[in-house]
Amino acid sequence: MQFLSDNAASVHPRVWEAMRAADAADAPYDGDRWSQALDAAFSALFGREVAVLWAATGTAANCLSLASLCQPHGAVVCHEEAHIEVDEGGAPGFFLHGAKLILVPGESAKLTPDAVRMVIDPVRDDVHQVQPHAISVTQASEYGCCYRPEEIAAIGSLAKQRGLGFHVDGARFANAVAWLGCDPRDAVGGADTLSFGFIKNGGMSAEAIVFFDPAMADVARYRRKRAGHLQSKGRYLAAQLLVMLEGNLWLDNARAANAAAAEIAGACGDRLMHPVEANELFVTLSPEERKALRTQGFSFYDWGDDAARLVTAWNTRADHVSALSQAIAQL
Repeated sequence: MQFLSDNAASVHPRVWEAMRAADAADAPYDGDRWSQALDAAFSALFGREVAVLWAATGTAANCLSLASLCQPHGAVVCHEEAHIEVDEGGAPGFFLHGAKLILVPGESAKLTPDAVRMVIDPVRDDVHQVQPHAISVTQASEYGCCYRPEEIAAIGSLAKQRGLGFHVDGARFANAVAWLGCDPRDAVGGADTLSFGFIKNGGMSAEAIVFFDPAMADVARYRRKRAGHLQSKGRYLAAQLLVMLEGNLWLDNARAANAAAAEIAGACGDRLMHPVEANELFVTLSPEERKALRTQGFSFYDWGDDAARLVTAWNTRADHVSALSQAIAQL
């Protein structure tokens, strides 16, 4: 009974069908009809003109986005536990040719405008200090907590006031939108770029880099090629993204994952370390309690010495959710 990660979930059957349908001769790279349809499909979703590039990993999507916003002599402001700081092996520094990450604390791995000001104001216009070029937030955050539309809009407003780029790491963007129940455009807060995650949500190997200023995508295409991420058969990636948008499959999958997490949360009581607003739960569990759960067949990651991280997915089985909820309640 697997609660390790939504990355480990199976590929949605409709994604496989879309990839099989794309298994025909077409133009290579991103000249195929599927890749050429991405801009229109995502523009309809966000209600404005956007440009979209596919990428094969979330790390590539994040780093190619940030490279469009930050020069090598600058810095990206992010939460101290952001994925780009903790879980990407230094890839931002590699893709951005040495640009720095400026780390900011914040409850539930979320930034606030005041917290950002506290780290950027002391270095402003000081030639001896690395200057911030962009702000990056994660929606939903590393602890599965969502920025409300007004919260993310406030950070976007600060970025605009200070002339900074604004990036949203949306590895679980679908889960955030599903929980917020808002229009997708209200969950990005005026961002310049969005790394729109699909792999955690039923995709196989495709993420979308959304540029809300289509002109920004022009240089990003060269950066993608230079980084080795321009796949020759890009139609298979584009087909995944398009089918997930059809009929709001991306939202249906996210709602299923969120609902499973919410059911488990109901059994956790005061063990929860953070509010459960997406599909991740951080639960206080002693080593003995974790051993007891694993003995019953549940798999998950430890989170420090006295906690565990549990992650649900689009296809998490209802009987597994029930069994885990009962097992936690009985500890």
